[in-house]
Amino acid sequence: MAICFGAAGAGSHFTAPSIPEWYARLSKPAWTPPNWVFGPVWSLLYLLMGVSAWLVWRRAGIVASGLPLGLFLAQLVLNVAWSGIFFGLHRPGLAFAEIIVLWLAILATLASFWRVTPLGGVLLLPYLLWVSFAAGLNFAIWRMNA
Repeated sequence: MAICFGAAGAGSHFTAPSIPEWYARLSKPAWTPPNWVFGPVWSLLYLLMGVSAWLVWRRAGIVASGLPLGLFLAQLVLNVAWSGIFFGLHRPGLAFAEIIVLWLAILATLASFWRVTPLGGVLLLPYLLWVSFAAGLNFAIWRMNA
């Protein structure tokens, strides 16, 4: 859990300062959720990610779960990097390319977790779905502000 919420904190380091100024000025599609939705959704997703990784670790042990947990850590790094690119660097186009890589990393993590414990994979499904939505939103924002 500490690793997941540490990633959340690192991502918010880039996100929070940009919300009231830069992000507020961007053109966004009508289906953009209100800002207050993102915090609770991400908190739940990080909780589910942490439980999922814990289940994999408990089922397989640290050595046998090396690849799945390595993929998990890689996608967390990509998650934080997206915040840095989109909110920190203000580069929605580059962030869109990065979120595609993130999506693939989440899918690979989900598949590897599923092989260890199906519940571990199922718990990552909401994350994959949210990042799918976020990718669409990222793309729309990029195109509307290019």
